[in-house]
Amino acid sequence: MHRAARIEDWLHDRRERFARRRGHVPVIIPYAGYGSTEWVRILCRVLLTKPDKPGGSARTKAKAAARDAGIRGWRSFTSVPVNDVTVTIEINGRQHRVQADRGGVVDTVVSASMQPGRHVIRLHTENSDPVDAPIFVVPPGVQRGIISDVDDTVMVTALPRPLLAAWNTFVLDEHARVPTPGMAVLLERLASTVPGAPMIYLSTGAWNVAPTLTRFLSRNLYPDGALLLTDWGPTHDRWFRSGLDHKRANLRRLAEEFPDVRWILIGDDGQHDEAIYSEFQADYPGSVAAVAIRQLSPGEAVLAGGRSKDEARGTPDSPWVYGPDGSVIADQLAALGIL
Repeated sequence: MHRAARIEDWLHDRRERFARRRGHVPVIIPYAGYGSTEWVRILCRVLLTKPDKPGGSARTKAKAAARDAGIRGWRSFTSVPVNDVTVTIEINGRQHRVQADRGGVVDTVVSASMQPGRHVIRLHTENSDPVDAPIFVVPPGVQRGIISDVDDTVMVTALPRPLLAAWNTFVLDEHARVPTPGMAVLLERLASTVPGAPMIYLSTGAWNVAPTLTRFLSRNLYPDGALLLTDWGPTHDRWFRSGLDHKRANLRRLAEEFPDVRWILIGDDGQHDEAIYSEFQADYPGSVAAVAIRQLSPGEAVLAGGRSKDEARGTPDSPWVYGPDGSVIADQLAALGIL
């Protein structure tokens, strides 16, 4: 194991022991998952947090809930992940036990016979209270899906790239984030065009900010979908995880999990999305219905470190469109008969 990973494990172990001595208890943070009628992908994270105080009025509890909902990202990074804990998944009366990874993250697939549509499954660990996790089961025969980037695609960041991750993670809450004009309407129209189409938000952001991103998407009327984020920090063989590899791996995984689905890929021209989508289109040409790229403004492009040099025109079967906002992109997709 890489030296940095060993150091991180040592720090996590010390922090976990200290938190447990202070009476902190494990809680599960559930994330939206997806699947087919035969399997589901379940995503969650296990953290140690202060237990709720016994008693208290309904008003006090409501204030606490409102306070917790507005926690800025930096607070989520002070919570202690539980290393290699067992999480019990309850689906249709059956229990499945899985192990969280070094960062407390569960990303697993279990066999389950489920009807298409939205479901709720139960998760619990140790003596924690059970929590509900939403799952979307893609109907058989669906041939269209949407995969969207987050930063500079569904939200305007307007920050230098070296500061972007730190600012979004440690400072901003969802009330201060700015949605990209017209993008929520575009994604909602795309999602409603084909009933049962899966909606995936694929980002290089950390799992710690998933609750904040979920609230941002809901507040700004983006369609419900699964968040596929990553876990920052060292791996077994390198100092930091690669966000680009994270995107590539999940695109390939989705293409193999849903071989009959043709995806509409949405991103921006601020460095990497065009190159990643071009590679994916070359490797899985039958899995791409169209690519829509949001063009950054000149100021946004400067802050993003310039524009990508990978502009592509696609093929008649999987065209590429470009536009500064969701409205312009929607017009182009409509002209192509995709929307």
